[in-house]
Amino acid sequence: MRSSMTDKPSAPLEHLAGTVERVTYHSPETGFCVLRINVAGQKEPVSVVGSAANVSPGEYLECEGAWSNDRTYGLQFKTTFLKIVPPGTVEGIEKYLGSGMVKGVGPHFAKVLVSAFGEEVFNVIENDPKRLLKLPGIGRHRMERITGAWAVQKAVREIMVFLQSHGIGSARAFRIYKTYGDDAIKKVKEDPYRLSLDIHGLGFKTADMLAQKLGVAADSLMRAQAGVRHVLQEISSAGHCAEARKRLAETAARLLEIPEAVIESAIDHEVREGNIIEDDIGGKPCLYLAHLFRAETGVADNLTRLLKGKAPWAGIDTEKAIPWVENKTGLKLSESQQEAVRLVLNNKAAVITGGPGVGKTTIVKSILKIILAKKIDIALCAPTGRAAKRLSEATGMESKTVHRLLEYDPMTNGFKRGKENPLDASLVVMDEASMADVALMNRLLSAIPDHAGLLIVGDIDQLPSVGPGAVLSDIIESGVISTVRLMEIFRQAASSKIIVNAHRINSGEMPVKAEPDEPTDFYFISAGTPEEIHERLISSVTERIPKRFGLHPVRDIQVLTPMNKGSLGVKSLNIELQKILNPQAKAGITRFGITFATGDKVMQTVNNYDKEVFNGDIGWITGVDSEDGIVKVNFDGRPVAYEIGELDELSLAYAATIHKSQGSEYPAVVIPLSTEHYVLLERNLLYTAVTRGKRLVVIIGQPRALEMAVRNRKANRRVTKLRERLKKTGP
Repeated sequence: MRSSMTDKPSAPLEHLAGTVERVTYHSPETGFCVLRINVAGQKEPVSVVGSAANVSPGEYLECEGAWSNDRTYGLQFKTTFLKIVPPGTVEGIEKYLGSGMVKGVGPHFAKVLVSAFGEEVFNVIENDPKRLLKLPGIGRHRMERITGAWAVQKAVREIMVFLQSHGIGSARAFRIYKTYGDDAIKKVKEDPYRLSLDIHGLGFKTADMLAQKLGVAADSLMRAQAGVRHVLQEISSAGHCAEARKRLAETAARLLEIPEAVIESAIDHEVREGNIIEDDIGGKPCLYLAHLFRAETGVADNLTRLLKGKAPWAGIDTEKAIPWVENKTGLKLSESQQEAVRLVLNNKAAVITGGPGVGKTTIVKSILKIILAKKIDIALCAPTGRAAKRLSEATGMESKTVHRLLEYDPMTNGFKRGKENPLDASLVVMDEASMADVALMNRLLSAIPDHAGLLIVGDIDQLPSVGPGAVLSDIIESGVISTVRLMEIFRQAASSKIIVNAHRINSGEMPVKAEPDEPTDFYFISAGTPEEIHERLISSVTERIPKRFGLHPVRDIQVLTPMNKGSLGVKSLNIELQKILNPQAKAGITRFGITFATGDKVMQTVNNYDKEVFNGDIGWITGVDSEDGIVKVNFDGRPVAYEIGELDELSLAYAATIHKSQGSEYPAVVIPLSTEHYVLLERNLLYTAVTRGKRLVVIIGQPRALEMAVRNRKANRRVTKLRERLKKTGP
């Protein structure tokens, strides 16, 4: 495999060959590596610098290059050509197998295998694996692990070589193999653009570069169609369900640097092929990705369907039911709460919305108790595991994630529950509905039987879902479904400055400060510069808050920041906090630029239905097995294993973005606010961050930044047509 080194040797090229003694450095992104090589005739290993898709101790290396005396690192052999072949000597084979590259074989079994089969060991693993069963300690399970890992290793290496030879780093090769299997190279050659849609972390620009290296013309229809789909995908990632046709064509033409006429032709092709659906929104022709169009129309149709007929609990006398439930629960309902209970009981489908401390939980508990007395089957759910767990704790009833309720099947990548196999429930309650995007809501509604009722609960003033759509606000604003909006803060909640200030922020008012020496759960610490904010945040999280409030710096305190980048962004803060709060991190596995070690707090960054772990879920690393390449994470008491190639699904979570915190609550929240974040400083972002804290909220920032966030209520509506569809189809 050839590598394009930036520092090309000017001396005459020499040939060098030897066995890899140690991998001093290897970047999975670029392939750049620094190796220590045992060369015949040399007493000491020599340093070789080059580029390789993947490299392990024990492998045999052939390369061309020239010697260079580096001021810092001394004498090095810098390569222009570097080829790695499987090890040929017994010592090399043992070192290679013991390096952890083949799962199921550590240093011990490497010695056992090499002692038994010598230089024939690779041939035995590949062609006659049953011979392994004769060795001590190797049963059928370990044999299958070894042969499976060897096949994957071989296939991945071929894919890596192919991709790197076309200018792409090797970090995603394992995921490409897992997605496409043995046909990976064939599929990539047929349509390189599928990579950006199918492979997490591999963007359109990378796929586009590969396509052009494979000979796809810059103005080809294939490239234009892929570009149009990519732009629509990016728009949906920003929360929109559709985009105006004119703006889509302009954006795609600018991105691809090809004439708009070619883009228009590509759009027409995509529409004819059914990948994109055209529809009018507000009188303008707009374009949807097909699955989002189906999801949006599905939500409207299903809600309209569920509004028909009588509620399964119809006939309840609310004037008798309310005092009965007050007696059962020992909770006295206020006038507004009683009105809410009446409205829900008198309607087949209803929405309850409101901020913290307004009694949503009390109302839901009362309604459920009344309906349960009628022997009606109820299903409770929420978009995330944490939100479902909180709903269970609040109601005393079992609650599931939407995916678990609908019985997601990883084998088919679909749900067992749906229109043809509806849920066995006569009332479905969904909490934290502001987090539900249009696709998830459609899946849930499709699975609710015609006769059943629906109760949607959520805070309309929180950030909208991470995925596309503004489902909760569209449903409420359509006016089609009976809605209770709770505003009254109850006496017990009013003693919390977190709740009082959350409502003030939501109303566009500055939060109130506590009087000196007054006990409070809400603090604003003023700082003049981003550097000062950073310094105070680190000391607050690692020392001051744990000491004063008795909170654990990792388990109990969550830093929530508006941004990913910069000194106050997620990446920078995580590195700094990991260094202080988990000093043993040096002993972990480094992958995709992040070190993962036992004790680290981590977050899942994409939905993984196979593992039943979802975007925003937080866990703790309980073990790192560098020999088998496995990282074990505990999510709410459930162990989940990640292979090395899957670690790009995890990020450190000492700090997280406010968007990622939706649906979660933490004992303490620390929020940095700087005018550097001005693009993101808006009211519902700050409101969402503040309402995540249960016992303590600390904002550290510039007073001007706080004022900007409170005053700024952005009017940017997401592009959807759900509200309009509901008005047309609803009663």
